[in-house]
Amino acid sequence: MYNLPFYMVQPGDTPERIAGRFGVQEIALYKANPFIKPGRLLVPGLQLQLPIIKTDFQWNPWDGQRIVQASHDYGYPELCYQIGLLQRRYPFIGCEDIGGSADGRRIHALCIGTGKKKIQINASFHANEWITTLLAMRFAEDYARALATKEELRIAGENETLDVHALSREVTLWIVPMVNPDGVELVQNGLNEAHPRYEELRSLNPDGADYSGWKANINGVDLNDQFPAHWEEEVRRRGHDGPGPRDYPGLAPLSEPEAKAVYDFTIKQQFAMVLALHTQGQEIYWNYRGYEPANAELIAGRLAAASGYVAVKLEGSDAGFKDWFIQEFGRPGFTVEAGLGVNPLPIGQFDEIYVGIQKLLLTALRL
Repeated sequence: MYNLPFYMVQPGDTPERIAGRFGVQEIALYKANPFIKPGRLLVPGLQLQLPIIKTDFQWNPWDGQRIVQASHDYGYPELCYQIGLLQRRYPFIGCEDIGGSADGRRIHALCIGTGKKKIQINASFHANEWITTLLAMRFAEDYARALATKEELRIAGENETLDVHALSREVTLWIVPMVNPDGVELVQNGLNEAHPRYEELRSLNPDGADYSGWKANINGVDLNDQFPAHWEEEVRRRGHDGPGPRDYPGLAPLSEPEAKAVYDFTIKQQFAMVLALHTQGQEIYWNYRGYEPANAELIAGRLAAASGYVAVKLEGSDAGFKDWFIQEFGRPGFTVEAGLGVNPLPIGQFDEIYVGIQKLLLTALRL
């Protein structure tokens, strides 16, 4: 049996709702978890085994059915489940465990391709920007599908196609789809009173039980202020003396396990380029204190032309992942602010946002 994760029941969950969330039959959920019964209330915190969809995904011709669906909030359970399904359908997708979150959730990195040039895409550094995980996973599925079916990849909203087979021999694509799984779960599901840190986290959140404005990890530390790139100046600029929903850089660089995991992974792989997906603003940040390579602005301009976004020379910001990467390696690094609106962006915007992001990422892989 393929090893798939458990799902922790949330307040208000029913078997019907859970089955719909993961695209499985309700009867299969009962068979996998015989201790639950139709019509009975599910207790929050209960762990359920997610059933395996009984379809042979391995190398089937593309049937038009996506694994990565943009139909509802996309959290850590969906991510883990769909990584398993993608690997069943596309066995050439690698998956590496690069570390754990503060609450012990595993942080995954997907790998597609065999080329010497390595590019990293990461998403959901910030908890209420979880739609970026869905963008990254949709991109991974589209890319893998084109490789498996030996078709050219059709670019969203265009008649143009791309030969990804040649590209995959030149580039190894790594995707870290959810850097901050604890924070994403907090934003989407809030806190059960049984949570061991319930009182502490409620006291840190000015919006009470509404965590939709939470960007930080579960410790109240902003993971994109955690990197050793003029971190002390970022601390002074932020002016926060303790944990909270956003903008607290922590007690020291890399104090948080999620930031350390991405740091170690990036050092290990020695990427040629990194792209960090955030929301929102339709902007691309490409520079850092003059450490960026000479071609960084040109690359940013090409990414902007492909996506319709604006390339911005950003000042007055330090300690971000992109900042550290540029300073450490002198290679192109980009923060991409996807979409427009107020975080968390509604799932109804996904298809429109994906058009620009897909073009941007494909352009990055070809540079």
